[in-house]
Amino acid sequence: MSESDLELASRRAIYQQIADAPGIHFRALLNHLDYAKGTLQYHLRWLADEGLVDVSEDGQYTRYYPAAEFDEADRTVMNALRREYSRRILAHLLTDGPLSTSDLSDRVGKADSTVSWHLSKLTEAELVTKQREGRRVAYAVDDPDRVRYLYTIHRQSFTDRVVDRLLGLWDSY
Repeated sequence: MSESDLELASRRAIYQQIADAPGIHFRALLNHLDYAKGTLQYHLRWLADEGLVDVSEDGQYTRYYPAAEFDEADRTVMNALRREYSRRILAHLLTDGPLSTSDLSDRVGKADSTVSWHLSKLTEAELVTKQREGRRVAYAVDDPDRVRYLYTIHRQSFTDRVVDRLLGLWDSY
């Protein structure tokens, strides 16, 4: 990346926000930056076309990453970590797993159907696996080291102190 790529203050600010919060989505960028929607869209498109920003679809949001810093597996993990209840589910699975849908529902304080929806998205993304144990289905994190590492490195860009306490990551890295 050359100096001239980010010569505009607005473009630098957008890029910096993406670097500070990898996986941020468009609406969150709008909320953090004081730009019109069209201006933000233009600069994001420019940054992507110039290869400075990678774009990732997670089924719900379009998310933005600094180019070449995250491989596809990392972007998949970060996409999940950017969703509050997926992040909490992953945290419980990392600390207490494997767990069933009802166990997770009790821990995160959401209905079984909500937890089930998040688990299906995490399973589709190949972040969690499910194992049948008789009539019980238990879920576990597929690559716990990657999830822990990415959460730890980018934890300041998440606003979920519940997960911080649960994973006890302040002291582990």
